Amino acid sequence: MLCNERKIPLIFLQDVTGFMVGTKAENEGIIKDGAKFVNVQANSVVPKFTVILRNSFGAGNYAMCGKAYDPRLIIGWPTTRLAVMDGSIAANTVLLTKKNLSEEEKKEFYEKIKNKYDEEMSPYYVAARMMLDAVIDPRDTRNILIQGLEVAENNPDMPEYVTGTLRI
Repeated sequence: MLCNERKIPLIFLQDVTGFMVGTKAENEGIIKDGAKFVNVQANSVVPKFTVILRNSFGAGNYAMCGKAYDPRLIIGWPTTRLAVMDGSIAANTVLLTKKNLSEEEKKEFYEKIKNKYDEEMSPYYVAARMMLDAVIDPRDTRNILIQGLEVAENNPDMPEYVTGTLRI
């Protein structure tokens, strides 16, 4: 909120596996805290830049300025993995619905789902589907962000910052 009030661009460095789930996480306030983060993110008016260093899964991707929040630039390193969830977790989740399979069929099904996820979360697959603007050499990160900030500086007009309702 402070960055929006002072018109300071936001830079997000992602390595996020998502939000914790379950009764314990819910009792500790993950939903309320996550909602506050997403609310501020959705209403932000300053230029946003996102660099995915490694993992970018699920709601964590949204909270850390994923493509849905329209960052000016979203780039990833070759180590980027972008998906709803990790391939092994997805495969195990889908396997829960396959109760009639033998152990061999379960193993085969698991490998098929996991391999599909692993392929589709690669940075090159994701960039080809326009979920990343570029896959970059990590050594170029600073210069690319500087260029993005310089371009954003040439567009000083920003809408008024309005937070909506935040329950604290």
